[in-house]
Amino acid sequence: MITAAPAHAPQKAVLTLPADRWQAHWRQAIRVPSELLAELGLVPEDVGVSAEALAQFPMRVPRGFVARMRHGDPADPLLRQVLPINEEMQVVPGFSFDAVGDSQAKKATGVIQKYQGRALLVATGSCAIHCRYCFRRHFDYAEENAAKGGWQEALAAIAADTSIDEVILSGGDPLSLATSKLAELTDALAAIGHVKRLRIHSRLPVVLPERVDEDLLRWLGTVPWPVAFVIHANHANEFDASVDAAMARLRGTGAQLLNQAVLLRGVNDDLATLAELSERSFAAGVLPYYLHQLDRVQGVAHFEISDERALSLHAGLMARLSGYLVPKLVREIAGDTSKRPMQGPGYELASA
Repeated sequence: MITAAPAHAPQKAVLTLPADRWQAHWRQAIRVPSELLAELGLVPEDVGVSAEALAQFPMRVPRGFVARMRHGDPADPLLRQVLPINEEMQVVPGFSFDAVGDSQAKKATGVIQKYQGRALLVATGSCAIHCRYCFRRHFDYAEENAAKGGWQEALAAIAADTSIDEVILSGGDPLSLATSKLAELTDALAAIGHVKRLRIHSRLPVVLPERVDEDLLRWLGTVPWPVAFVIHANHANEFDASVDAAMARLRGTGAQLLNQAVLLRGVNDDLATLAELSERSFAAGVLPYYLHQLDRVQGVAHFEISDERALSLHAGLMARLSGYLVPKLVREIAGDTSKRPMQGPGYELASA
């Protein structure tokens, strides 16, 4: 059981709204490829659906996200991110089950520390959407979950290391947890004096904007640290009015909103698409942050573009957009002390 926060900690959030509003949307997610394709006027033969890939990594797509897909288009960039297809079953040299070295960076159960001063909590294995390029698609969430044992091992590891001043909530997706569970965690973290910042990585405000409800906003308003909220959108079409409203509500808590995207073949691997993503995310109040070259996890090779192409696209963004609209182009290398900036002729990006 997590111990109560000391008297000087901020007052806990009072959770009053019905708890089932966003969960109902969650339960209505589509999990069967044929149902998803029928919604879009497509058939499995149009896109090469793979039963083997589905068995290896289940499909889950919120219906609100499906509504943003183009009807009748088998190459829709949102559809491509979530549909299990035959290419996932290719075994490609250089693609592994732990592409970014999570296992070697384990500090405690559910605690990963790759970089100085930052500890990442794998808060849950659940997510409202299963992205086919996910770098943790093979991760053992049953064993490596910070919530096991009431967070005690994770909290003890953070408390014992005074160099850790930033805690990152990740997963899965941390917003998959009930807000009361998140409040329980942050109340306990508030007792650790050397924690100075909280970062939350979540795709839910994009794919399930209903999750940004009054309970969540109230909780964010109680945490005692500056909050960086990193959403994850790869294409401008992922934004609509409901997402814009969710972002406005998050900004109202004082959180800094950032977007990280992944370069994906057939999704956003052209200059106009990437420029539109930056402009659209900024219009929603979200600052472009990272543009990741693909993590080379087994099953995602069909999404990869070459480093040469990635550098060319990034150079095009720099020439086309204001600097604050250009995300950092990076690759994560297991064992590195930060995300590795990718370099090209005439420019060099700063390290994270």
